[in-house]
Amino acid sequence: MATFHLVYLKLLESGELEKRVHEAKSRLEACDVCPLHCGVNRTAGELGVCKIGEKVQVSSHFAHPGEERPISGYRGSGTIFFTRCNLHCVYCQNADISQLSSGIEFNAERLAGIMLSLQRMDCHNINLVSPSHVIPQILEAVYIAAHKGLRLPLVYNTGGYDSLEMLFLLDGVVDIHMPDMKYSDEAIARKYSLIKNYPEINQAAVLEMHRQVGDLKLDDDGIAFRGLLVRHLVLPNNLAGSEAVLCYLADKVSKNTYVNIMAQYHPVFRAGDFPELNRRITSQEYQQVIDMAEKLGIRLNK
Repeated sequence: MATFHLVYLKLLESGELEKRVHEAKSRLEACDVCPLHCGVNRTAGELGVCKIGEKVQVSSHFAHPGEERPISGYRGSGTIFFTRCNLHCVYCQNADISQLSSGIEFNAERLAGIMLSLQRMDCHNINLVSPSHVIPQILEAVYIAAHKGLRLPLVYNTGGYDSLEMLFLLDGVVDIHMPDMKYSDEAIARKYSLIKNYPEINQAAVLEMHRQVGDLKLDDDGIAFRGLLVRHLVLPNNLAGSEAVLCYLADKVSKNTYVNIMAQYHPVFRAGDFPELNRRITSQEYQQVIDMAEKLGIRLNK
């Protein structure tokens, strides 16, 4: 990967990346790293909703072959799964990671070491999964790893409930933004992911992500090196409000937005407590969303 694609190297050389690290870490003292704004002092061991303190917890890290083709490519995406999440989806397929502290604690130096080890494995990128609550620690690790030779694109792989203030600190650091757009209805988001104002916050975040990186760009081998890739999971009974999500992307973001419309929903974790969620989606439900996207002219992951 040519180094001129790596936006964070410019910030490293100018000294701006170090400034971003200090600013982000200061936010941990009265935490407003994500839109939950818990206000706890994570540097003093206080825990908010995410239950993560000053250090990150990592569940696993490996060369992931199963992401979207432009992300995993043919050598795998260097994926780091962070423990915990600022969403509490009742149907979470990774609830052991997102809802429980099942990972190993790492400081920034050791997290940087993980990034460099994934680079040595010849991965296409560093894929940061569920990063919204640990942005300060990630920025510090990137700063350390870049000094030691990190030269891979950074993928910000998020549930989409992200603070604009923290996204501003990622401007010029992240190469590829990969957010979910889960819902278009606030009441539905509150019921099934237990958070407030998801559509408003999510839409503003995705718009800012697109401003930072633009539409997805691929190299000659079809591997992404910059841009926005949106994921949308189709839920039973149109609970995701798919048409409104797709219309927002087409009207407010870009019709050239690369979208992965996902059909893999199945009822796990606490989904059985909700009859309307307690089944897989039908082929007709999925095809209806695909048809909507094609009618809007949206660029689909296929």
